[in-house]
Amino acid sequence: MEKNHSYTTEEVANILKVSKLTVYDLVKKGRLPAYRVGRQMRIDPSDLEEYIKRSKGKLQPFHHKETTSDTQEYLQVRRLVISGQDISLDILANYLEKSSKKFRPLRSYTGSLESLISMYQGYSDIVSTHLIEGVSGEYNVPYINKILVNFQYIVIRLLARRAGFYVKKGNPLNIKHWEDLRKKDIKMVNREKGAGARVLLDESLKKYRIPVSGINGYDDEVTNHVSVASAVAKGRADVGVGIERGANLVKEVDFIPLVNEKYDLVILKNEENRELISQVLQILSSDSFRNDLEALGGYDLSQTGQVVYET
Repeated sequence: MEKNHSYTTEEVANILKVSKLTVYDLVKKGRLPAYRVGRQMRIDPSDLEEYIKRSKGKLQPFHHKETTSDTQEYLQVRRLVISGQDISLDILANYLEKSSKKFRPLRSYTGSLESLISMYQGYSDIVSTHLIEGVSGEYNVPYINKILVNFQYIVIRLLARRAGFYVKKGNPLNIKHWEDLRKKDIKMVNREKGAGARVLLDESLKKYRIPVSGINGYDDEVTNHVSVASAVAKGRADVGVGIERGANLVKEVDFIPLVNEKYDLVILKNEENRELISQVLQILSSDSFRNDLEALGGYDLSQTGQVVYET
């Protein structure tokens, strides 16, 4: 392994052939020493090498070394994994870190379904979700109930936002409804499996009985809203599903609103999370946090901080 640089969590995940969530979990549990550069976690090659040797049984179990005061402080705080892709979660992470010396948030930029699964597996502490159940039109709770079986949890409204189609400027193909995806001359670009936008598309196709096999570009996947909008702007596709803010960030794209989606936070209810839940509720109800989100535009904050469901 190279000795002259530190690794990102993504590089470590590639080396170990595991997911980034697994790397976050190793750091959270103190099995893999790490430090922060800004918001990014870094791992030294020597520490990664020691972890691999310990895993092979060649070294004694890791014990935190008494090094600098910064290292001691880092090891005393609780590392939290906040999973989801919206920029509002980065702002929440900043507020959490400033509000208490006990928390050091880490960000995992994964889709809604994968985020919930990571919570079930113990890898994430706060997850965001915007998953619609097609028949009822209800957001999030039906999926959370199915995945977090036998867990106690709280669901808190972070925000609402409009989702719909990205189309080329001026909408030359007059794409306005899900039924328009039946047209053979329309090519779409899709989100990855498990993303909220992908679930919205799939549930809508099911609702209107539109066969996936007949949609040109259904298997063409990208991993975020801006990439969908960019694919449309560059002519790679005629339409894609995303949120309003994505269209605002990319030139030559118009937005066709279809639904007002609910974007919620999920936190497990246990003794360890008692203070965390209280802190998150306090942050979401603060004027400063709401003002920061409002400045971004494209969000409905009328229910921000409301507990929408708990077990």
